[in-house]
Amino acid sequence: MPWSQAYDPLGHWLPSALLAALPIFVLLGSLAFLKLRAHWAALLGLAAALLAAVLGFGMPAGRGAAAAAFGAAYGLFPIGWIILNVIFLYSLVDGMGHFRTIRTSLERITRDRRLQLLLIAFSFGAFFEGAAGFGTPVAVSAAILIGLGFTPLAASGLSLIANTAPVAFGALGTPIIALAGVTGLDVRALSAMVGRQLPLFSLIIPFWLVWAYAGFRGMLEVWPALAAAGLTFALPQFLISNFHGPWLADVGAAVLSIAGLAGFLRLWSPRRLWTDGSGEAPEKEAPPSRGQIGRAWAPWLILCLVVFAWGVPGIKRALDGLSAIKMAVPGLDGLVLRVPPVVLAAAPEPAIFSLNWLSATGTGIFLAALLAAAVMGCSLRFIVRAWLQTLKRVRFSLLTVAAMMAVGFVTRYGGLDAAMGLAFARTGVLYPFFGAMLGWLGVALTGSDTSSNVLFGSLQTITARQLGLDPLLMAAANSSGGVMGKMIDAQSIVVASTATRWYGHEGEILRYVFFHSLALAGLMGLLVMLQAYVL
Repeated sequence: MPWSQAYDPLGHWLPSALLAALPIFVLLGSLAFLKLRAHWAALLGLAAALLAAVLGFGMPAGRGAAAAAFGAAYGLFPIGWIILNVIFLYSLVDGMGHFRTIRTSLERITRDRRLQLLLIAFSFGAFFEGAAGFGTPVAVSAAILIGLGFTPLAASGLSLIANTAPVAFGALGTPIIALAGVTGLDVRALSAMVGRQLPLFSLIIPFWLVWAYAGFRGMLEVWPALAAAGLTFALPQFLISNFHGPWLADVGAAVLSIAGLAGFLRLWSPRRLWTDGSGEAPEKEAPPSRGQIGRAWAPWLILCLVVFAWGVPGIKRALDGLSAIKMAVPGLDGLVLRVPPVVLAAAPEPAIFSLNWLSATGTGIFLAALLAAAVMGCSLRFIVRAWLQTLKRVRFSLLTVAAMMAVGFVTRYGGLDAAMGLAFARTGVLYPFFGAMLGWLGVALTGSDTSSNVLFGSLQTITARQLGLDPLLMAAANSSGGVMGKMIDAQSIVVASTATRWYGHEGEILRYVFFHSLALAGLMGLLVMLQAYVL
């Protein structure tokens, strides 16, 4: 018999919302303040989520366990599969000694560390967000930055900060498509509205990113390049999202940003070159040959091509037809009812686990790694040893991601997320601001703008109509506000710590990025307020 979610089990919205937030307090508090290793913090967060859902919100224990198992399986596949294979590719490139060549070749474009950061984390990372999403851009950017000599904290935190503005259009528009599905709004109208919010932040993020790395003065020294990167990304993102749709808004903008920034840096360079700590440029090395440069960059070019191909809807459907296995989760599928006022009418929550092993992004990355190994001339023994060493290296990261996704799924199926969302909906005239913050909270909880849109998209439109606001604006605000939560979601932090070989320091990464995440989310909330009442 289906179980109906209860959103006010304690008889008052405030204590019910605080009870619902208990897993967040436990998880993030354990990371940031108790400084526990990530897998222990995640397991404590999972225990708190199950206790709150079962004892506080009345969720049947069996369904809570099924939701946790569903989340853990999703954490391992597809997310863990992506992490494993990105680190495998990095290990192959590193083992062949190619990062020195990559660093030297980058210095042909610019020897300035601030601008190398901008090119890799912002422009290059945006391409992977647009093509694949699901943690791929953070893993790739952080791995390249650590190979270039950035500190683990800088590589991790800065990759997370950079991966914001592209998130709403990530994975070929998946978050916007999902939002249209749950709200009934037109997908192109949603794309256009998000495309009137995020491009402003696409202009801001390059400045913010370099400010976080080099300070205000260091940022001012390279402002022309920051403006070039932002403009060549923001303008195409606006035009494509408003006049075409969400599918290529990031990919097209990222390609133009990479080309535009690289071209600009051939014509302009800052007066003072910057490296970590000293503010002085490294000594020049003997330039590598074209063949060396080609072999060093080939793995990442192959990765770009394969990941983009894997994300093309036609190819993805064909691969799914060959391999996809869909399984209803026993004891959960259709047995939890989401009820008003979160939805217009009571509806069962589906729980279908898709084992699309061939079309999964991680499988594309694994294929790219094997192709790259062949191009680099790796022996079979070297490849096998690198993969096994990578599996050993990421074992705790996989456990952590599985546990963290289990927290998110228990929160979702137990109704805890809706209880927190309804608390935001009580803010009345300030709701446009807090609606954007609700999207931020949703991504911080689930690790995905798509998941946040599925969870809160309907609630946003229902609340907007009750308050006389534009439902289209508030649905878009959920997605746009959510992108700022991407840098503090526990899943992304673990991806970054794994890519930089800094597992166990997730609390330091969280403390590094938390202010940036909250401040940018607040600015997005203010923009939505202006759109609602002024613009």
